[in-house]
Amino acid sequence: MSEDLRPSGDITTVLIKNNKKIKAKIIAKQNCIIGGLNYAKEAFKYSDKKINFIFKTRDGSKVKKGKVIAVVHGKAKSILKSERVALNFLSLVSGVASTTKKFVDKVKGKSCKICCTRKTIPNLRLLQKYGVKLGGGVNHRFNLSDEILIKDNHIAVEGNIVKLIKKAIKNKNHKKITVEIDNINQLKKIIGLKFNRILFDNMNLKKLKKAVLMSKKNYETEASGGVTLKNIKQIASTGVNRISVGRITHSAPFINFSLEI
Repeated sequence: MSEDLRPSGDITTVLIKNNKKIKAKIIAKQNCIIGGLNYAKEAFKYSDKKINFIFKTRDGSKVKKGKVIAVVHGKAKSILKSERVALNFLSLVSGVASTTKKFVDKVKGKSCKICCTRKTIPNLRLLQKYGVKLGGGVNHRFNLSDEILIKDNHIAVEGNIVKLIKKAIKNKNHKKITVEIDNINQLKKIIGLKFNRILFDNMNLKKLKKAVLMSKKNYETEASGGVTLKNIKQIASTGVNRISVGRITHSAPFINFSLEI
């Protein structure tokens, strides 16, 4: 809200003389999974603490186009001032939740979780990861401090994957360790080392299935790279425990909402 009002406030709404109390409805313009209602509520409360925000559904609910998801009572100017920011919160979180749900539904019946990544918008990561959970997905690490994730560039710089993993084990400080690999030869070198999860990156289905069979007794398994709604069911069929999908955050389309007075 501060960003939207700097430096001179809402210079359009000040033109309106009538600041009577009004009732406004927030309406979903698409079928979706709802998310972000509390964020929307706080956007209105920022302008006027006396605004009454009434929930007509709750976060995580599946709604159809035309559904009234909230009703807002309060002074007209305050509602107009907060309208766009409130709707943007709803659009973002609902978009992530709805996209995540599509991927989750594709792997129903499989013992496989859909995870997000750190491919998020700076300062909005919390909202996007919240949307993932509403859609039935699982949050990966929130930031670089949450777990040790040894990726291809770490290995390229260090030069020795085994030495790097041993360093991680020695310095893990109760953190989980995930190792990203992209071929079977790398897997053969590290099997037996005591870490938590193997992330198979951009491996074709045949190699992925073989890699999962080789490692599932010792490690949790995860696949990533090139995951789409068309191929995710095949990836899940390899027996992998988790599939991380960047597009559920970085490419989730906004859901359209309107505020009608």
